[in-house]
Amino acid sequence: MKITPKKLTVIAMTAAVYALLTVGLSPISYGEFQCRLSESLNLLAFINPLFAPGIILGCFIANLFSPIGVPDWIFGTAATAVSMLFVTKFSKNMFIASIWPVVFNGVIIGAEILFFFSEPPFTLLKFLSFSATVMAGQVVAVMVVGYIAFSRLMKNDKFASFLKNL
Repeated sequence: MKITPKKLTVIAMTAAVYALLTVGLSPISYGEFQCRLSESLNLLAFINPLFAPGIILGCFIANLFSPIGVPDWIFGTAATAVSMLFVTKFSKNMFIASIWPVVFNGVIIGAEILFFFSEPPFTLLKFLSFSATVMAGQVVAVMVVGYIAFSRLMKNDKFASFLKNL
């Protein structure tokens, strides 16, 4: 993909919106019980892969403000990057695209919380518990808010064409 000033602007604006939504809603954006409404933006990458780098960058910027610190910079951003790969490359429809962030964030962030922020012993039950709480927030943000919003918005032909042709 050739980066043009227009594409760079879209990437930067996407990163800014993601980061601002996450940090602005920080009480619900970080930790074991989180619901990042900014994660609904993941579905933009299904509509147009140009949004993926901005979502990954926005996640990294937002994670710089995380009370969890460096592990969130690394693992939180990695979870989003893997999600973006699957959203853009392995999704046949928007509903399937909405599943990937739930799965990858649940597993990766669940493991992050287990290994960096819980007391030993590290058990499968603890991991499943942490993963389930992260997945629940992701379901709300991506599969409910994001899927419903973008499914409806994409019914507007002008809006759909605008997003697809950036």
